Amino acid sequence: MAQPGEIDMMLPSTRVRFSFSAHSDVGLERKINEDSFMAQAPVFLVADGMGGHAHGDVASQTVARVFDEHIERGAPSTPERILDAIHSSNDAVRDLSAVDDYGTAVSGTTLAGVAFVDAGDDVGFHWMAFNIGDSRVYTWDGRTLAQLSVDHSAVQEMVDAGLITAETAEQHPERNVITRAIGADEFVDADVWLLPASGRHSFLVCSDGLTKELGNAEIAGLLAAHDEPPETGRSIAQVLVDAALAHGGHDNVTVVFVESVLGDRETDGHNPDDHGPEDSLNRVHA
Repeated sequence: MAQPGEIDMMLPSTRVRFSFSAHSDVGLERKINEDSFMAQAPVFLVADGMGGHAHGDVASQTVARVFDEHIERGAPSTPERILDAIHSSNDAVRDLSAVDDYGTAVSGTTLAGVAFVDAGDDVGFHWMAFNIGDSRVYTWDGRTLAQLSVDHSAVQEMVDAGLITAETAEQHPERNVITRAIGADEFVDADVWLLPASGRHSFLVCSDGLTKELGNAEIAGLLAAHDEPPETGRSIAQVLVDAALAHGGHDNVTVVFVESVLGDRETDGHNPDDHGPEDSLNRVHA
């Protein structure tokens, strides 16, 4: 399934234009697609149902449904509403499991995404990135792909502890073991970042079905080579999914790509004078 789009959101003294595409595929080895996505301003997210767990597909679909119910379309959200949607998603996914379920019988899903929010009069408009599990959020400035989120996984904890290298982690036998998930515990602990929304920003949100098949350099190369509008008729999300399938497609793979331009400037490409998200990134605790 695929979804491209473009929308102008009118703000009190300016506007923001969102251009986005989303694509999801079951892959070449799985029978059920346990990934779900949401791509409609102001929220862009990916949820990856936990493979081997009960109702993984329903769990990820539940997250998308809860966000759709909590967030008004076509208007900036707020950090509080996004956090409420995350915690409500956790409650809803936990309701899918029976009281005596444990282990792989527990329904669960990852969650990663970005939301355009109004953080208040003294703070202004921001992109709010959030993550639980090993689905990822990347920033893209036209030249550099940078992972913003941090995987909640057993191998990432080993990397952080200096026990293994990041390169070793990519092939480690426990690379699929995640340490946080929506639905796994009564209270969910999300990583959250606030990034000032001025200028131009681009984000890639994806399930691990993409990053298991393609390295960051390969993803960046495809982003840099993509034509807008694409001559092939394929969106960048579909190009990335197809590349993952060509590399084996061992898992469900889902990609959401979104670009925003705040203000009335119309430029081709990325303005080198625009500050990237990393220049003024604030991390907050959910």
